[in-house]
Amino acid sequence: MRKQQIIWLQVIYWSLNFFGTVITPIFFFAEERDLQSAVLRTTFFLSGILTFYICYLFIIPKVFRPEKIYTVILSFFLSIVCFATIRYSLEEILSPAIFGFRNYDQKTGLLFYYFDNIYYGCINVFIAGIMWLLEKFGVIENERQKLEKERNQANMQALKTQINPHFIFNTLNNIYALVYQNSEKALPAIEELSQLLRYSTKDLEKDFIPLEKEVGYLESLIELEKLRIRNPELLVIDKKINFPTLNISPMLLVPFVENAFKHGDFSGKGFTLTITDDNQKLGFHLHNFKKSRSKDSVSGIGIGNVKKRLEILYPNQHQLHITETETDFTVDLKIDLRNG
Repeated sequence: MRKQQIIWLQVIYWSLNFFGTVITPIFFFAEERDLQSAVLRTTFFLSGILTFYICYLFIIPKVFRPEKIYTVILSFFLSIVCFATIRYSLEEILSPAIFGFRNYDQKTGLLFYYFDNIYYGCINVFIAGIMWLLEKFGVIENERQKLEKERNQANMQALKTQINPHFIFNTLNNIYALVYQNSEKALPAIEELSQLLRYSTKDLEKDFIPLEKEVGYLESLIELEKLRIRNPELLVIDKKINFPTLNISPMLLVPFVENAFKHGDFSGKGFTLTITDDNQKLGFHLHNFKKSRSKDSVSGIGIGNVKKRLEILYPNQHQLHITETETDFTVDLKIDLRNG
C-alpha cells in the first residue's frame, strides 16, 4: 500500500476516533456533558493518538520483527507501558493540577493502573501495528516491482543485443556467397546491409520505435535477400498499415523473416508475408516452405529471443502460434499495440 493511502487511512481512523470518543457522547448521554467528562474523554483521545504515533514511528520500527515472537511481545509491552504512562501523566498528574480532578481513585496502585490500561491501550497498539505492516509491505512491493522492472530492462537489453550479431552473421554469409561468385549483386548487398546496420544500431537503443520503421526493416531485409534468390517475384508481401506511428519494440518481427530466409526453400518457391494493423492490433502472418532435411526451424537464437521479449513486453497482449510440418513453416502473431 502506498504512503499516501496509509496517511489517508490514519486521517479517517483518527477522525472517526475523535468524533466517537470526544464529540458523540455529548449528543447521546446527558451525564457526559459536564467539564470533567469532556476533559477525561479528551485526555483519553490524546493518550491514544500519542501512543499510536510513538508505536508507529519508534517502537515498532525499532523493536518489532514479525519472524521473532519475543519482539512481538516486547513491542506490545512497551506500547502498553507508553499508553498507560501518557494517560497517567495527563489524567492523574496534569488534570488534578489544572482542573482539580482525576480519573482513577487516588489510592489506585500503579500495578493495577497499568494492568487496567492493557484493555484500553491495545486497540490503538494493534491498529498502529497493522498500519505499519501495510506500509512495510507496500515498500517491499514497490522495491520488488522496481527490481522486476530493472531486471526486465536488463533482460530486454541483453535480448536486443543478441539480435544484432545474429542478424549480421547470417547476412554476411549471404554476401560472402555473392562475393565468392563475383556477382554484381555483391556491392548493392553491402550497401543495403550498411543501411540496415545504421538503422538497427540507432534504434536498438530505444525501447520502442514507430511500426512503419519496423516494417521498413523487414522490407530492407527482404530486398537484401532478393539479391541472392533466382525468383524474387515469388516473395509475396501484403502490407496494410493504417497506423504507422504505433509503437513497437525494435527488431521484434525481423527474426521471423530472417528465419524464413535461413531455413526456407526458394528453389521455385517463395513465401507470403501479410502485415496489418486493424484497430491498432498488429497482425503478422508468415508462411514459407522448408528446405528438405532442414533443422528445426523454431530453434536458434532468433525465435526464442522473440518469445521471451513478447512475454516481457506484451503479457496477455499477444498471441503467437507457430505451426511446422515437414514441408511448411507458418508464423501467426497478433499484438495489441494500443497501449504501446
